[in-house]
Amino acid sequence: MQTIPILPIGFVRGGRTEPVDDGWDAIRAEIVLDAQQFSSDALDGLDGFSHLEIVFQFDQVRPDQIITGARHPRGRLDWPSVGIFAQRGKARPNRLGVSICKLISVKGLVLTVGALDAIDGSPILDIKPVMRGFLPRGEIRQPDWAEQIMGEYW
Repeated sequence: MQTIPILPIGFVRGGRTEPVDDGWDAIRAEIVLDAQQFSSDALDGLDGFSHLEIVFQFDQVRPDQIITGARHPRGRLDWPSVGIFAQRGKARPNRLGVSICKLISVKGLVLTVGALDAIDGSPILDIKPVMRGFLPRGEIRQPDWAEQIMGEYW
């Protein structure tokens, strides 16, 4: 099977410059698409959606920081040690982040967004509109520590 390289389609501009854990709801940033790859019609119709799902790269995570096993989320020993795939930390094997953010505006190749938990300069790999039909049906279950971790995230 052939591996297909994944290249950035754009970059985050503005917002936070450091990956701070909490308070993302107040952050505004722009996603600027690469003008060599896209014309503005790539975003036609996107303004009809309230939220976007953004796939981005944690590009500032060094290879020696990657976690492949278990750890305590945020280093908190009062939370259980859980595997990297049971949490959403940035030190993931492929350094991929996924975030749902609010779409504020679309102008040319620039999306203004709110509550995107990616930092200035993060490579954007994909943009998808959030559609109710793709959201989970039924109850969403999560452990108590996950509820606590999200308490001040937004």
